[in-house]
Parts: sequence; structure tokens; C-alpha cells
Amino acid sequence: MIVMIVTIGRVSREKYRAERAHQRLPDADASPRSHDEIRQLKERIAVLERVITDQHGRADLERQIDELRDR
Repeated sequence: MIVMIVTIGRVSREKYRAERAHQRLPDADASPRSHDEIRQLKERIAVLERVITDQHGRADLERQIDELRDR
């Protein structure tokens, strides 16, 4: 449970940083890499939200965590 809380905190912090960076840069200057990073963070947040709210078994949780690590 502690690992989950720490992970959510880190993802939230990165999302906040990405949003602040996006606000500072005009869309024309935003690189495709930053758009890709934001997309990946959104996917990670979606997975974490599903993990927290869904009542899946431990094997499914481990699979989802492994998928996040592989990205």
C-alpha cells in the first residue's frame, strides 16, 4: 500500500511538472517528445486509478505494474 501511495505521488508530481512546463511553452514550441511524455503520464495515471478503484486479483495488479515498468 505504501508503494502504491509513493507511486501515485510521483506520477502526480510529474503530471504537475508537465502541466507547468506546458503552460510556459506555446503549443508551437512544444516538442513531439513532450507530447509523448504527457501521453505516457496520462496512461500511467489511468492505470493507477484503475488499480486503486478496481478489485482485481494480485496477479492482475502485478501485470499492470509490469506493463508500466516496460514503457
